[in-house]
Amino acid sequence: MNQIREAALVLRDGTIFEGEAIGAEAPKGVSTGEVVFNTVMSGYQEVITDPSYAGQIITFTYPHIGNYGVNSVDHESRAAFCRGVIIRDPARRASNYRSEGEFSDFLKANNLAGIAGIDTRRLTRHIRDLGAMPGAFGTADEDTLLAAAKAEPGTDGLDLVSTVTCDEPYTVASDGPRKIVAMDFGIKTSILNQLKRLGTIEVVPASTSSAEIMAHNPDGVFLSNGPGDPEPLGYIRDTIGELLGNVPVFGICLGHQLLASTLGAETYKLAFGHHGGNQPVKRLRDGKVEITSQNHNYAVTEESLTSSEVKADLTHINLNDNTVQGLSCSEVPAFSVQYHPEAGPGPHDSRYLFDDFEQLMAANSTGNGSN
Repeated sequence: MNQIREAALVLRDGTIFEGEAIGAEAPKGVSTGEVVFNTVMSGYQEVITDPSYAGQIITFTYPHIGNYGVNSVDHESRAAFCRGVIIRDPARRASNYRSEGEFSDFLKANNLAGIAGIDTRRLTRHIRDLGAMPGAFGTADEDTLLAAAKAEPGTDGLDLVSTVTCDEPYTVASDGPRKIVAMDFGIKTSILNQLKRLGTIEVVPASTSSAEIMAHNPDGVFLSNGPGDPEPLGYIRDTIGELLGNVPVFGICLGHQLLASTLGAETYKLAFGHHGGNQPVKRLRDGKVEITSQNHNYAVTEESLTSSEVKADLTHINLNDNTVQGLSCSEVPAFSVQYHPEAGPGPHDSRYLFDDFEQLMAANSTGNGSN
């Protein structure tokens, strides 16, 4: 029987939660990050390996984690970029025909520490009331954890994209007719799987210039999801600005925020973000409601997006809080959504958006890529 390692979670405001350490050993018994919560009932492996969680500690509101194990197929990236996981009840045994390993071994293999036995309902209510905040957990004493939580900068004002983007360009081959350049801000495997239905993908680092991107002769450019604050990413906005009007553009999540801010709209930080697989979004063109997968802490200000200076139309809104969920450029072929149409995990209501991207590329074909 494994020996129980007593641990604690301490938030920056001094709130303490007691539990037990799971997964890898944290350096000096301390893991720090911005504490957020995710409401999915399954898909913990995909959530943990989503690069958009860089700099954050993930609290799972669903109490049972690890019950169906893990496998080599459901990874969303090459590594786990989050800072740790907080769960109520870790499964002691996995049961699923797709399982290739135990959740505890998955954490250790990804050098990821966690804390279990936490009252995640109480923690979630605390974050909902006061907002996402830095915290620290581990086997160190509570004074050390509190000091670490207070020293943790969180995600505001940091370029986290540079910590998750690929080091070198790479190709995802496909029999599809299109050639797509995907700017990697923390791109998920599920997104690549959807894009390759349309054509071959050239994935490039976030710092790639517009000239290098256009040298690939693409039919379209994809702006990926990614972690953190869009504000410090001026170098990416400059690139997007040079691409607009020259090639069709489609953005998701952080890519949506960067497209909007390139057009002149403003972004702001939500109190506790949207992290889960059950967010209702209304498509304004016909009133259809989609249940969506979401993972973001920042959003586009509606007042700035719909101002006369910004040449874009609001296309989708979140029915929980009326936040901006989509836009379409009125003068150039480009659109974006705040949520995740690829899901992974989550519902598939919004996968039509990849077909919309294909239609946009077809309507604006200029002899690039497939022609």
